[in-house]
Amino acid sequence: MEFVEKEFLHFMEKFDACPFAMIINGETKQIGEGTPVFTVKIHRIPDTNDLLTSTSIALGEAYMDGDIEIEGDLYTALNAFLGQLGKFSTDHKKLKKLMFSSDSKKNQSKEVCSHYDLGNDFYKLWLDESLSYFCGYFTSKQDTLYEAQCNKVERILQKLDLKEGMRVLDIGCGWGFLLIQAAKQYKVYGVGITLSKEQQKKFEERIRAEHLEEYLRVELLDYRDLKKLDTVFDRVVSVGMVEHVGRDNYDAFMQCAKEVMKPGGLFLLHFISALQEHPGDAWIKKYIFPGGVIPSLREIIHIAGDKSFFTIDVESIRRHYNKTLLCWNANFQERRAEVVSMFDERFARMWELYLCACAATFQNGVIDVHQVLFTNGVNNDLPETRWY
Repeated sequence: MEFVEKEFLHFMEKFDACPFAMIINGETKQIGEGTPVFTVKIHRIPDTNDLLTSTSIALGEAYMDGDIEIEGDLYTALNAFLGQLGKFSTDHKKLKKLMFSSDSKKNQSKEVCSHYDLGNDFYKLWLDESLSYFCGYFTSKQDTLYEAQCNKVERILQKLDLKEGMRVLDIGCGWGFLLIQAAKQYKVYGVGITLSKEQQKKFEERIRAEHLEEYLRVELLDYRDLKKLDTVFDRVVSVGMVEHVGRDNYDAFMQCAKEVMKPGGLFLLHFISALQEHPGDAWIKKYIFPGGVIPSLREIIHIAGDKSFFTIDVESIRRHYNKTLLCWNANFQERRAEVVSMFDERFARMWELYLCACAATFQNGVIDVHQVLFTNGVNNDLPETRWY
C-alpha cells in the first residue's frame, strides 16, 4: 500500500461512528464496525495537508471534481457521515480571510449577491412557485412544498397579529412572497429590503402582477440604512437574513430594527441557529454563503434583552427544514440537466452537495431553525394565549 493511501486511510479511520466502505484502487476498505451504510469510490485521494487545513473543503472539492463518488443516494450517505462534524479539521489561522471576512457594507453586499444573484431562472428551476427560499412548514405528510411554504408564511403572519392598515417591514424580503400574502390577506402596507438586484426585479414584477402598488414596495437597501425609509413600522419580520450580517453585527442588526419600530410593536425573527457560537463551515463559506455565520439562539435572546425586546414565543422547526431541503433536492435532480447547461457539471455537483449536506445537518441536529417573536418593550394588548 502506497504511503499516500495509508495516510488517507489513517485520517479517515476516526470517522468510525457509522460504518462505511471506501473503494480505492479497486480494493474495498471499511471504516467502522458493522454493515456499511454507504460506499465511497475514491478516484483520486485528497491531499492530507488539505484535509487537515479544512476537511470540509478537501472532501467537498473532491466530490465537486468527481474525485469522490457516492454509490447510491447522496443524502443517505451524508446523513450517516455528517453527524461527526466535530471530528473535522479546520485551520482557522490559514483560513482567516475566508472564515472571518469583512463586515463592511460593500463586502457584505458582494457576498450576498454572489449567492442570490445567480439568476431568477436558476432558482425557479427547483424552488416552488412561491419562490420561497427558506424552510416550509409541513402540517401533514401530504403537503406539497408550495403548501408548506404557504403554511409557513401564514403561521408567521398570524404570530404578527396583523390588522388592516398596519405598516410592515421585511428585512431580507427575498422575492416577496411573505409581504404579498400579508397585503392580500390583511391589507397592510409593506416595505421589503434586499441587497439582491435580481430579487428586487422579480418582487417588483410580482407587485405589478398582483396590482399591489398601493400597498407594497421593495428597496435595494442595507439594514444599517433603515432610517432612510423614514417610516415607523408596527411590525418587523426577518426570515433567513440575520445569518448574513456576521457575529459582530448582531447587536447592530437588532438595534436597527428597534429604531424603526413603534413601542409595543412585534418583531419576528426566523433564522438558522446553533447550540453554540462557532464561525461556521469552511466549504459553505467558500462556495455557498460567503461571510455567513449562524447565530446561537442564546446570543440572540441575550442581545434582545439588552435592547428591551421582550421574548414572548420561541419555536423550533428544524425538521421542517430537513423536509424542505429534500424537496428542493428532488426538484433539483429533475432539472439537473438544465442546471448543467446554465453553469457546468462542477456547479451542479456543488449545489446537490449543498442541498443534501444541509438536509443532513438539520436531521442530525448540527443546526436548528427558530422563529422567535419579540415585542418592542412591554405589550399588554396582545391576546394572552399563545396560539392567538
